[in-house]
Amino acid sequence: MIEGFVALYIFILAAFTGYEIISRVPETLHTPLMSGANFAHGIVVVGAMVALSHAQTPAEQALGFVAVLLAAMNALGGYVVTERMLRMFKSSQGGGE
Repeated sequence: MIEGFVALYIFILAAFTGYEIISRVPETLHTPLMSGANFAHGIVVVGAMVALSHAQTPAEQALGFVAVLLAAMNALGGYVVTERMLRMFKSSQGGGE
């Protein structure tokens, strides 16, 4: 029982810390910072898959599936935003593109 409280405490602490760090990033740096952190989204997907592989009850399996789904959407969104950002810097003249 105490392990659950420790895990909840770590989760709340990580969420608060993440929010505080991200909220202090200037808007002009947010997109480049996000594109540079896309590899971390892949690690989250792998972690969610590992958690899903250890799920035993239907509730754990459902939660694991949702975790994999949300992590994959997060990773995909990071790459979409990066591509959009890179298109902003492409030259609109010349080159026949």
